[in-house]
Amino acid sequence: MKSKFNNNLDSRYLILFGLLGTLFIHSFIKYGILNQVVGSIMPRASAQVPVINSPNGFVPDWSRLKFSDMIISEDGSVTYPGSRGTETRSWTAGQSIAEFMELGDFETPQLAIENLNLSTIASVQGVNLNRLRLDDFQLTRWQTLPNLATAVPGLGNRSVASVPPIRDFARRFGINSGTIANASRNSRLRNVQLGRGINLRNYALTSIPNIQNASINRFANWQDSKIIGVPGLSTLTWDNLPGLRSLDLSFVAKVDLPLRDIEANRTRSISGSYQEGFNVPCLQNNCAHMEMSGLGKTTGTQWISGKYQKVNGGFGLLKALNGGKEPTGRNPFGSSFKQVVWNIYEGSGEVETAMFFRICKTIPFIGRTCSPYFIGPVPFIEYREKDPIVLGKPNSLP
Repeated sequence: MKSKFNNNLDSRYLILFGLLGTLFIHSFIKYGILNQVVGSIMPRASAQVPVINSPNGFVPDWSRLKFSDMIISEDGSVTYPGSRGTETRSWTAGQSIAEFMELGDFETPQLAIENLNLSTIASVQGVNLNRLRLDDFQLTRWQTLPNLATAVPGLGNRSVASVPPIRDFARRFGINSGTIANASRNSRLRNVQLGRGINLRNYALTSIPNIQNASINRFANWQDSKIIGVPGLSTLTWDNLPGLRSLDLSFVAKVDLPLRDIEANRTRSISGSYQEGFNVPCLQNNCAHMEMSGLGKTTGTQWISGKYQKVNGGFGLLKALNGGKEPTGRNPFGSSFKQVVWNIYEGSGEVETAMFFRICKTIPFIGRTCSPYFIGPVPFIEYREKDPIVLGKPNSLP
């Protein structure tokens, strides 16, 4: 009799514990405890950029930021119309953007890369220009003689015979004397690219006098050169770029609350794009975001995760790339890249942001055109609750 009573008691305990266990698991899932626990143990992105906690919020440490350290996390490839006809751009995860991004993609007043010259870069980087070949400066490959005479200070006044690569180039067209300016007017050679007439690997970079003192934007189609096509540029820290001093970092806030993707229909957005503005509401089921606090109506605004919400971007011919879409976000540090909220770890109160880049081309008779910001993600700044954050311009609030 006692044994039977104990068995019934055991059964009741089992039923009770089973019910409690079911309720716990249900709550674990329903209220996001599972996601928070998983979020706290998942590995974080390992390559965040160096930052400075300035009076205006976290900003990149420009004295340590360089193109070569910007590593893309996903593969991609795209074909598009460019200045040389149909062009293709491809990249692989783990690759530095310096290997496939071009100077024209960063033609912005906030960087002003085009105002640099090789001499300036070399002096900062300790590059010995005498050891480089003409071919190391990529854009020399498509310069014509008239292009060079215009770009390089004083070159047109020199004799053809005094500049070895031009001497050998002109000789192929039966020109052996006279000034380079006169030779450049010869109809037989004036449209021929230097790299098609001679092997640029056979000549020292400095065999063209003063080429190192010509600013990049003096050369024809300089925008088509890759970052790595300019000696020393890929490892030049961004504090050496002339345009950074023009950044407006006055609009700031604080990260109040990171919220994950079960959040839906957020309407107090401070994210978006140049094309749609930066108050694009998230009218969908998954609106992961970080909520802001700050002065006045800044409190309660939402920077939506671009991992989930896409917006219209780009202008001109190239706006059609990537279906015309880019991750929602902001451009607090200028138009050279877009800052996007990417991974949100609600349990630990952390937010990882990423950089996204765009393709820009200057096409003859059409002008400048840029794709949406879709090349990424490249790990950027990581924030925690109560961290200051630069929102940049515009300072419009919903």
